[in-house]
Amino acid sequence: GVSTETGAGQWGTALAYATSLQGLKCVIFWVRSVYDWKPDRRALMRLYGGEVFASPSSETTVGRDLLQKNADQAGSLGIAVSEGLEYAERSPGYAYCLGSVLNHVLIHQSIIGLETMKQFDLIDEKPDIMIGCLGGGSNFGGFILPFAGEVVKGKRECRFLAAQSSSAPNLSKGEYRYDYGDHAEKTPLLKMFTLGHQTEMTPIKADGLRYHAAAPLISYLKHLGHVEAVAYPDDERDVFEAAKTFVQVEGFLPAPESAYAIRAAIDQALECKRRKLEKVIAFNVSGHGFLDLPAYREKLKF
Repeated sequence: GVSTETGAGQWGTALAYATSLQGLKCVIFWVRSVYDWKPDRRALMRLYGGEVFASPSSETTVGRDLLQKNADQAGSLGIAVSEGLEYAERSPGYAYCLGSVLNHVLIHQSIIGLETMKQFDLIDEKPDIMIGCLGGGSNFGGFILPFAGEVVKGKRECRFLAAQSSSAPNLSKGEYRYDYGDHAEKTPLLKMFTLGHQTEMTPIKADGLRYHAAAPLISYLKHLGHVEAVAYPDDERDVFEAAKTFVQVEGFLPAPESAYAIRAAIDQALECKRRKLEKVIAFNVSGHGFLDLPAYREKLKF
Protein backbone atom coordinates (compact mmCIF):
# COMPACT_ATOMS: atom_id res chain seq x y z
CA GLY A 1 0.00 0.00 0.00
CA VAL A 2 0.85 3.69 0.07
CA SER A 3 0.57 6.52 2.58
CA THR A 4 0.24 10.19 1.84
CA GLU A 5 -0.74 13.65 3.09
CA THR A 6 -3.47 15.91 1.79
CA GLY A 7 -4.41 19.53 2.43
CA ALA A 8 -7.44 20.54 0.38
CA GLY A 9 -8.26 16.86 -0.02
CA GLN A 10 -8.10 16.69 -3.82
CA TRP A 11 -4.74 14.88 -3.89
CA GLY A 12 -5.86 12.40 -1.24
CA THR A 13 -9.01 11.71 -3.24
CA ALA A 14 -7.05 11.20 -6.46
CA LEU A 15 -4.57 8.83 -4.84
CA ALA A 16 -7.34 6.84 -3.16
CA TYR A 17 -8.93 6.30 -6.58
CA ALA A 18 -5.62 5.43 -8.25
CA THR A 19 -4.77 2.85 -5.59
CA SER A 20 -8.23 1.30 -5.87
CA LEU A 21 -7.52 0.65 -9.55
CA GLN A 22 -4.24 -1.07 -8.63
CA GLY A 23 -5.59 -3.12 -5.74
CA LEU A 24 -3.46 -1.24 -3.21
CA LYS A 25 -4.33 0.16 0.20
CA CYS A 26 -4.16 3.93 0.71
CA VAL A 27 -3.66 5.61 4.08
CA ILE A 28 -4.28 9.37 4.04
CA PHE A 29 -3.27 11.89 6.70
CA TRP A 30 -5.50 14.89 6.21
CA VAL A 31 -4.86 18.28 7.83
CA ARG A 32 -7.27 18.32 10.77
CA SER A 33 -8.61 21.85 10.25
CA VAL A 34 -9.87 20.79 6.80
CA TYR A 35 -10.86 17.22 7.69
CA ASP A 36 -13.29 18.67 10.22
CA TRP A 37 -15.30 20.78 7.74
CA LYS A 38 -15.25 18.55 4.65
CA PRO A 39 -17.25 15.42 5.58
CA ASP A 40 -18.39 14.84 2.01
CA ARG A 41 -14.87 14.76 0.59
CA ARG A 42 -13.86 12.51 3.47
CA ALA A 43 -16.72 10.20 2.47
CA LEU A 44 -15.56 10.24 -1.15
CA MET A 45 -12.01 9.21 -0.17
CA ARG A 46 -13.44 6.35 1.87
CA LEU A 47 -15.76 5.39 -0.98
CA TYR A 48 -12.63 4.95 -3.12
CA GLY A 49 -11.22 2.70 -0.40
CA GLY A 50 -8.94 5.19 1.35
CA GLU A 51 -8.31 5.06 5.09
CA VAL A 52 -8.43 8.66 6.29
CA PHE A 53 -7.03 10.10 9.52
CA ALA A 54 -7.24 13.68 10.79
CA SER A 55 -3.68 14.97 11.20
CA PRO A 56 -2.14 15.16 13.70
CA SER A 57 -3.41 11.70 14.59
CA SER A 58 -2.84 9.06 17.23
CA GLU A 59 -1.53 6.72 14.51
CA THR A 60 2.05 8.04 14.63
CA THR A 61 4.59 9.15 17.20
CA VAL A 62 4.73 12.56 15.55
CA GLY A 63 0.97 12.96 15.83
CA ARG A 64 0.69 11.70 19.40
CA ASP A 65 3.44 14.05 20.58
CA LEU A 66 1.73 17.05 19.01
CA LEU A 67 -1.69 16.12 20.39
CA GLN A 68 -0.22 15.69 23.86
CA LYS A 69 1.04 19.27 23.69
CA ASN A 70 -2.19 20.61 22.21
CA ALA A 71 -5.31 18.47 21.85
CA ASP A 72 -6.84 21.10 19.55
CA GLN A 73 -3.85 21.22 17.18
CA ALA A 74 -5.20 22.35 13.77
CA GLY A 75 -2.52 20.51 11.84
CA SER A 76 -0.63 21.53 8.72
CA LEU A 77 0.62 19.99 5.51
CA GLY A 78 4.09 19.77 7.05
CA ILE A 79 2.73 17.71 9.95
CA ALA A 80 0.68 15.49 7.63
CA VAL A 81 3.80 14.82 5.54
CA SER A 82 5.68 13.77 8.68
CA GLU A 83 2.90 11.37 9.62
CA GLY A 84 2.72 9.86 6.15
CA LEU A 85 6.48 9.32 6.11
CA GLU A 86 6.50 7.74 9.56
CA TYR A 87 3.63 5.42 8.65
CA ALA A 88 5.47 4.19 5.54
CA GLU A 89 8.71 3.76 7.52
CA ARG A 90 7.14 1.42 10.06
CA SER A 91 4.66 -0.41 7.79
CA PRO A 92 6.17 -3.25 5.71
CA GLY A 93 5.13 -3.12 2.09
CA TYR A 94 4.17 0.56 2.18
CA ALA A 95 5.63 3.45 0.19
CA TYR A 96 5.08 7.16 0.72
CA CYS A 97 3.64 9.29 -2.10
CA LEU A 98 4.10 13.05 -1.80
CA GLY A 99 1.49 15.13 -3.59
CA SER A 100 3.38 18.39 -4.07
CA VAL A 101 6.65 20.34 -3.57
CA LEU A 102 9.22 17.87 -4.92
CA ASN A 103 10.54 18.59 -8.40
CA HIS A 104 9.45 15.25 -9.89
CA VAL A 105 5.86 16.01 -8.82
CA LEU A 106 5.96 19.34 -10.66
CA ILE A 107 7.45 17.69 -13.76
CA HIS A 108 4.67 15.09 -13.68
CA GLN A 109 2.10 17.89 -13.47
CA SER A 110 3.69 19.72 -16.41
CA ILE A 111 1.26 17.89 -18.71
CA ILE A 112 -1.03 20.80 -17.77
CA GLY A 113 1.41 23.35 -19.16
CA LEU A 114 2.20 21.28 -22.23
CA GLU A 115 -1.49 21.04 -23.07
CA THR A 116 -1.88 24.79 -22.44
CA MET A 117 1.01 25.49 -24.79
CA LYS A 118 -0.61 23.37 -27.48
CA GLN A 119 -3.94 25.15 -27.02
CA PHE A 120 -2.25 28.52 -27.47
CA ASP A 121 -0.52 27.24 -30.62
CA LEU A 122 -3.89 26.19 -32.03
CA ILE A 123 -5.22 29.75 -31.77
CA ASP A 124 -1.89 31.37 -32.72
CA GLU A 125 -1.60 33.27 -29.42
CA LYS A 126 0.95 33.56 -26.65
CA PRO A 127 0.30 34.38 -23.00
CA ASP A 128 1.78 37.58 -21.58
CA ILE A 129 0.93 36.66 -17.98
CA MET A 130 0.39 33.19 -16.47
CA ILE A 131 -1.25 32.89 -13.06
CA GLY A 132 -1.81 30.01 -10.67
CA CYS A 133 -2.42 29.51 -6.97
CA LEU A 134 0.58 28.29 -5.00
CA GLY A 135 1.05 26.44 -1.74
CA GLY A 136 3.79 23.89 -2.30
CA GLY A 137 3.86 24.51 -6.04
CA SER A 138 2.66 21.43 -7.93
CA ASN A 139 -0.30 23.13 -9.61
CA PHE A 140 1.56 26.37 -10.35
CA GLY A 141 4.67 24.53 -11.51
CA GLY A 142 2.70 22.15 -13.71
CA PHE A 143 1.06 25.11 -15.40
CA ILE A 144 4.07 27.36 -16.00
CA LEU A 145 7.16 25.14 -16.24
CA PRO A 146 7.00 24.35 -20.00
CA PHE A 147 6.71 28.11 -20.66
CA ALA A 148 9.31 29.02 -18.03
CA GLY A 149 11.86 26.77 -19.71
CA GLU A 150 11.54 28.85 -22.88
CA VAL A 151 11.70 32.11 -20.91
CA VAL A 152 14.92 31.05 -19.20
CA LYS A 153 16.42 30.20 -22.61
CA GLY A 154 15.38 33.58 -24.04
CA LYS A 155 12.89 32.04 -26.48
CA ARG A 156 9.78 33.59 -24.98
CA GLU A 157 8.63 36.59 -22.91
CA CYS A 158 6.06 35.94 -20.21
CA ARG A 159 5.37 36.91 -16.59
CA PHE A 160 4.57 34.24 -14.03
CA LEU A 161 2.45 35.25 -11.03
CA ALA A 162 1.81 33.00 -8.02
CA ALA A 163 -1.35 33.76 -6.00
CA GLN A 164 -0.94 32.96 -2.31
CA SER A 165 -2.52 33.47 1.08
CA SER A 166 -1.02 35.87 3.59
CA SER A 167 -1.33 32.93 5.97
CA ALA A 168 1.56 31.25 4.12
CA PRO A 169 3.35 33.78 1.88
CA ASN A 170 6.42 31.62 1.36
CA LEU A 171 7.48 33.27 -1.92
CA SER A 172 6.91 36.87 -0.90
CA LYS A 173 8.13 36.72 2.72
CA GLY A 174 10.15 33.51 2.95
CA GLU A 175 13.94 33.16 3.03
CA TYR A 176 15.78 31.36 0.24
CA ARG A 177 17.67 28.68 2.12
CA TYR A 178 17.81 24.98 2.89
CA ASP A 179 14.91 23.66 4.98
CA TYR A 180 12.97 20.49 5.66
CA GLY A 181 9.79 19.71 3.77
CA ASP A 182 8.02 18.49 6.89
CA HIS A 183 7.47 19.35 10.55
CA ALA A 184 9.42 16.44 12.06
CA GLU A 185 12.50 16.80 9.83
CA LYS A 186 12.14 13.47 8.04
CA THR A 187 12.64 14.77 4.49
CA PRO A 188 15.98 15.70 2.92
CA LEU A 189 16.98 19.35 3.14
CA LEU A 190 15.65 21.28 0.15
CA LYS A 191 16.65 24.74 -1.06
CA MET A 192 13.43 26.71 -1.06
CA PHE A 193 11.81 29.98 -0.19
CA THR A 194 10.62 29.01 3.28
CA LEU A 195 8.88 30.48 6.30
CA GLY A 196 10.38 27.73 8.48
CA HIS A 197 9.21 24.12 8.66
CA GLN A 198 7.70 24.47 12.15
CA THR A 199 6.10 27.88 11.61
CA GLU A 200 2.48 28.08 12.78
CA MET A 201 0.14 29.40 10.10
CA THR A 202 -3.50 30.43 10.47
CA PRO A 203 -5.91 27.84 8.98
CA ILE A 204 -7.84 29.07 5.96
CA LYS A 205 -10.53 27.60 3.71
CA ALA A 206 -8.03 27.31 0.86
CA ASP A 207 -5.85 25.19 3.12
CA GLY A 208 -4.06 23.52 0.23
CA LEU A 209 -2.12 26.81 0.05
CA ARG A 210 -1.04 26.72 3.71
CA TYR A 211 2.44 25.27 3.34
CA HIS A 212 5.65 26.72 4.69
CA ALA A 213 7.79 26.55 1.55
CA ALA A 214 7.68 26.68 -2.24
CA ALA A 215 9.02 23.87 -4.40
CA PRO A 216 12.76 24.01 -5.20
CA LEU A 217 12.13 24.54 -8.93
CA ILE A 218 9.71 27.41 -8.31
CA SER A 219 11.97 28.88 -5.64
CA TYR A 220 14.93 28.86 -8.04
CA LEU A 221 12.86 30.60 -10.74
CA LYS A 222 11.82 33.19 -8.13
CA HIS A 223 15.49 33.60 -7.15
CA LEU A 224 16.35 34.24 -10.80
CA GLY A 225 13.60 36.86 -11.04
CA HIS A 226 11.22 34.92 -13.29
CA VAL A 227 8.41 34.37 -10.76
CA GLU A 228 6.37 37.03 -8.93
CA ALA A 229 3.99 36.51 -6.03
CA VAL A 230 0.95 38.21 -4.53
CA ALA A 231 -0.57 37.29 -1.16
CA TYR A 232 -4.24 37.89 -0.32
CA PRO A 233 -5.63 38.49 3.20
CA ASP A 234 -6.40 35.36 5.17
CA ASP A 235 -10.01 36.48 5.75
CA GLU A 236 -10.41 35.37 2.07
CA ARG A 237 -13.39 37.61 1.43
CA ASP A 238 -12.02 39.15 -1.77
CA VAL A 239 -10.96 35.74 -3.04
CA PHE A 240 -14.41 34.22 -2.60
CA GLU A 241 -16.04 37.29 -4.18
CA ALA A 242 -13.88 36.66 -7.25
CA ALA A 243 -14.96 33.02 -7.26
CA LYS A 244 -18.60 34.13 -7.09
CA THR A 245 -18.08 36.33 -10.16
CA PHE A 246 -16.40 33.44 -11.96
CA VAL A 247 -19.15 30.91 -11.24
CA GLN A 248 -21.86 33.34 -12.35
CA VAL A 249 -20.06 34.00 -15.64
CA GLU A 250 -18.57 30.58 -16.41
CA GLY A 251 -20.99 28.26 -14.62
CA PHE A 252 -18.16 26.29 -12.97
CA LEU A 253 -17.58 26.27 -9.23
CA PRO A 254 -13.84 26.56 -8.45
CA ALA A 255 -12.07 25.16 -5.40
CA PRO A 256 -11.13 27.76 -2.77
CA GLU A 257 -7.47 27.39 -3.76
CA SER A 258 -8.30 28.01 -7.43
CA ALA A 259 -10.21 31.13 -6.41
CA TYR A 260 -6.88 32.76 -5.53
CA ALA A 261 -5.75 32.44 -9.16
CA ILE A 262 -9.08 33.86 -10.30
CA ARG A 263 -8.73 36.83 -7.94
CA ALA A 264 -5.22 37.53 -9.22
CA ALA A 265 -6.33 37.21 -12.86
CA ILE A 266 -9.19 39.68 -12.34
CA ASP A 267 -6.82 42.09 -10.59
CA GLN A 268 -4.33 41.87 -13.46
CA ALA A 269 -7.10 42.42 -16.02
CA LEU A 270 -8.35 45.49 -14.14
CA GLU A 271 -4.81 46.85 -13.98
CA CYS A 272 -4.43 46.38 -17.74
CA LYS A 273 -7.74 48.16 -18.27
CA ARG A 274 -6.63 51.04 -16.04
CA ARG A 275 -3.34 51.38 -17.91
CA LYS A 276 -4.98 50.82 -21.34
CA LEU A 277 -2.84 47.77 -22.02
CA GLU A 278 -3.76 44.71 -24.11
CA LYS A 279 -2.42 41.53 -22.51
CA VAL A 280 -3.18 37.83 -22.88
CA ILE A 281 -3.77 36.49 -19.37
CA ALA A 282 -3.82 32.75 -18.74
CA PHE A 283 -4.84 31.38 -15.36
CA ASN A 284 -5.29 27.83 -14.16
CA VAL A 285 -8.39 26.68 -12.28
CA SER A 286 -6.80 23.81 -10.40
CA GLY A 287 -9.91 22.04 -9.14
CA HIS A 288 -13.66 22.08 -8.57
CA GLY A 289 -15.36 23.30 -5.42
CA PHE A 290 -18.49 21.16 -5.38
CA LEU A 291 -17.41 19.61 -2.08
CA ASP A 292 -16.38 23.00 -0.67
CA LEU A 293 -19.77 24.73 -0.51
CA PRO A 294 -19.65 25.19 3.29
CA ALA A 295 -16.69 27.53 2.74
CA TYR A 296 -18.69 29.57 0.22
CA ARG A 297 -21.62 29.80 2.62
CA GLU A 298 -19.34 30.97 5.44
CA LYS A 299 -17.29 33.49 3.48
CA LEU A 300 -20.09 34.95 1.37
CA LYS A 301 -22.64 34.72 4.18
CA PHE A 302 -25.57 33.11 2.37
